[in-house]
Formats: sequence, structure tokens, C-alpha cells
Amino acid sequence: QVQLVESGGGLVQAGGSLRLSCAASGNIFSINYMGWYRQAPGKQRELVARITRGTTNYADSVKGRFTISRDNAKNTVYLQMNSLKPEDTAVYYCKMTIATSRANVVSSWGQGTQVTVSS
Repeated sequence: QVQLVESGGGLVQAGGSLRLSCAASGNIFSINYMGWYRQAPGKQRELVARITRGTTNYADSVKGRFTISRDNAKNTVYLQMNSLKPEDTAVYYCKMTIATSRANVVSSWGQGTQVTVSS
């Protein structure tokens, strides 16, 4: 019913920037939640940033460096990542909670995109 497609990952040097995008498609009535998570090798998946209505929240480790934003017309969430550090290296996943009708809500994940920060 709903698909999330991510783009924008890659290899960057420490101090550099990347912008991730995640676009939702399918049967979308409304999007209630958008978030970015990451999972480094050997570690659990963790929340990086989230946006619900007009409220944003960030993990302490990325505050002041990452910015989450959304384009409602495009059903897309972005993650602007600046001043990247080697410890930001991970697979980044987007997650959305989407109402496909007034009575049905689904939670979907993107396929993941690799971000590698070299020192």
C-alpha cells in the first residue's frame, strides 16, 4: 500500500555534509510521523531525528549538526547532515506512520541508505 524510497547516502570526509531524502508513495491520506533512524555495525537501531506535526526532536549526538524537515506536498522527509563525524557512519532508515484512510494507519520503513564518514 505504501512505499518509502530513500536516497542521498554516500561517502564523505569528516566535516562534510550530506542530505538524505525519503519519499513516500501509494495510498496516503495523511502522514502523522516522520523519523530518521540509524544502525551502525554491531549496534542497535537508534532514533536520530523525528518530526510530528510542527515539532522536531533530535538525538543529543546530532543536535546542532543535523536538521530534519518535511515537504508535505511531496510526502518527503529530509535529513540535512552537517559537520559529519566518523561516528555518524551507519545505515540510515526513514520511518513514517501513514494513514491510508480515516480508519487505517500503517508504519513503514525505508530500505536504508549507507552513510560512511572517513576520518
